[in-house]
Amino acid sequence: MSTFLLVHGAWHRGECWQRVVPLLESAGHRVLAPSLTGYGDKAHLLSPDVGLDTHVDDIAALLEDERDVVLVGHSYAGLVISSVANRLPDRVAHLVYLDAMVPEDGETAADVMPITKELIDLAVDGWRVPPLPEGPGGLFGVTDPGDISWLRSMLSDQPVRCLQQPVRLDNPAANAIPRTHIHCVGGEKPAGITRRPVPPLQPNGSPSRVRELPTGHDCMITMPAELAALLLDPEVRTSTRT
Repeated sequence: MSTFLLVHGAWHRGECWQRVVPLLESAGHRVLAPSLTGYGDKAHLLSPDVGLDTHVDDIAALLEDERDVVLVGHSYAGLVISSVANRLPDRVAHLVYLDAMVPEDGETAADVMPITKELIDLAVDGWRVPPLPEGPGGLFGVTDPGDISWLRSMLSDQPVRCLQQPVRLDNPAANAIPRTHIHCVGGEKPAGITRRPVPPLQPNGSPSRVRELPTGHDCMITMPAELAALLLDPEVRTSTRT
């Protein structure tokens, strides 16, 4: 049995994994899919003080009594899982970057995805960024009208501080954790959204693992079975450190 900890991205909440969780559980695994501070059941805690460090604390607290966790970060949460692994490398068996930002030490979300700077400039009251609007490629890549309605009900503003705080990746032990990158390659991406190329080697020196899903950004909604199958790959659930 593995433990999967699924971390949602900006504007979302833990409920976005609702279609994936039972698929992992039915395969015999334990799944945690919390909402970060400011979202879902923690929406009342949204404030200008909520930042990347807050969300790292959220996930790190869940790892206090865990071992060998498969840590999955979607989109903005690539920064969160990177920082958590830096803090608690002995608790993490595998990192999965799900169509996610992959930072270097000292970078912010605005560094990884420069268009984020434009969103910060449009922040309401100077501290909260509304969700991206629906575009030609749908809402976060979701195009089914019923799914769009469901997704829209889950979205909340993102505090600017989350996009401005830098990651700290100064623990060499975190480099040993194996990684998998899952890229969503279907649909039309909003203008300015770019993805950094994945280096041929992981930080631990082994060949990089890149998988693709032919769908939009929120693959946990549009292709939950296919995403679950990738997460259930034995190579993801087995910690191989070098």
